[in-house]
This record gives sequence, structure tokens and C-alpha cells, in this order.
Amino acid sequence: MNLSILYRGPLASCNYDCPYCPFAKRRDPPELLRADRAALARFTDWVAATTDLRLSVLFTPWGEGLTRRWYREAMVSLSHLPHVQRVVIQTNLAARVDWLADADRAAAALWTTYHPGQVDRARFLSRCARLSELGIRHSVGVVGLPAHLDEARALRAALPDAVYLWVNAAEGHRYTAEEEAAWTALDPHFGFSVRPHLSLGRPCHAGETAVSVLGDGTVRRCHFVPTPIGNLYDGSWRAALRPRPCPAAVCDCHIGYVHLKPLGLRDVFAGGVLERIPAVWPAP
Repeated sequence: MNLSILYRGPLASCNYDCPYCPFAKRRDPPELLRADRAALARFTDWVAATTDLRLSVLFTPWGEGLTRRWYREAMVSLSHLPHVQRVVIQTNLAARVDWLADADRAAAALWTTYHPGQVDRARFLSRCARLSELGIRHSVGVVGLPAHLDEARALRAALPDAVYLWVNAAEGHRYTAEEEAAWTALDPHFGFSVRPHLSLGRPCHAGETAVSVLGDGTVRRCHFVPTPIGNLYDGSWRAALRPRPCPAAVCDCHIGYVHLKPLGLRDVFAGGVLERIPAVWPAP
């Protein structure tokens, strides 16, 4: 059985100060960092021991994980497990990436986000270039705010054609037809992000072949359906895996709607669902 796990521990701190993010420049106290490290160690031990499943893991921390050594170590160790198909983390790429030389390039991948105003574009691109040198699969993205458009265009022009640039619709921003066309010229799949998807009653892979796991082991169908379906560490979640309709009215985040069956996005991103890389890229 193939199972994708979206893991989110207690970590909520970030080194960036993005005005559109509620966790900008948040500092976690030492006791929370210790709790996050312990929770991640428990999770990675569980992954290592659970060899009856073909696992893929996406770390989706509220903050920035790769500035913490324990996330880097988890990425490397999990990448070498034969039953782990993919291990991915969402990151602002602020940390150096040379440590990925120790990872299994067939399994490790990054979902990276460029934040104009927080990092120099040349520095961000140098990290991307190093990832390419190391042979690490990665996508690059940006939030589609009007003020970011020129930077996004410059980023796309500087990136190799083989690197997918995704664009997230900015929360609360209404796009004119001209704006949508401008962003779609950079990301042909922007249309999936620009409008929320009606999801109530629609079939979804979440809760069947993809789950969300919190630091204490609480298992949910996805990050956006709060009702627990069991706990990872007592095995109660296994009996709860089954097809079920979505109980939410809409789904407007990629890590959620990519699993909505009617959208067919698992086919669009086949082989790169967790790292957000389309199966056919560069686009024909």
C-alpha cells in the first residue's frame, strides 16, 4: 500500500518577516524546540519501523524547518530507507543545502518558495543552482502578489527551463483577467490556485491514501479537516483509512486540493505530487 503523510510538528518559528504570513519572525522558546525535536525523532523512528507500507513524507512546518538540524538529519535518514519513496519539505531555502549531498537523490526533494524582500534574488538562485548540481529535485514558487510580479518574471527567466515555477494565489486578492493571464504565463497551472474549489461531498484521496499527522501522532484526513481519525502510534488510524467525501465547503490550498479526485491533479503531478513538480515539464 502507498501512503502519503503530511507531517507538521510543534515548530512555528521562521527567520523571515513576510507581511502575508502569520508566523513571520516568530521565535519558539527552547522548550517548544525540544518538544519539536523529540516529536520528529519519534515520527522518523515510526517511519523506519513501518516497513509494510510504501511511504512518502512531506514536512509542512508552520515555520522554517531546514534552519533546524533535526529536520536536515531527518531528510537524509528517511531518504535512505528502501520503503520511503519520497521525503520532501517546504522551505524558504534560507539554509545552506550542501548537506543534501548525503541524501539519496532518488528520494529527497524540496518544495521551495522565493520571498521577495526577504532574500536577495541572486542568493536564492545560487541555492537553486546548488540543488541542481547535487541532483536534488525541487520546485520553486512565489506568492502571486502584484508587487511580486516583476521579481517572479526575473526569477523565471533566470531559472533553468527544467525547474518548475509555481505561483500561489495571494490570500484575499481578487485577480483581474489581465492579472490572471500574467501569472498564468509564468505558471500554466495557476488557474488551479486562483479560485477555491468546491469540495463538499466530493471524493478525495485524503483519508484514503494520504493523511495529515501532528507532532503528538494525531492523524487527520488532511490539514484542513480537524476531526481525528486515529493516532499514528497506537495504530488506530489504519482501520479508518477508506474513501470518503470531503466535509469542507471549499478547498483553496494546493496541499489539499491536489488530492481531490475530480480535479485529476495526481495525474498532472504524477511522480512529483509532494514536491509540486508536474509529470510533464517543461510544458509542451
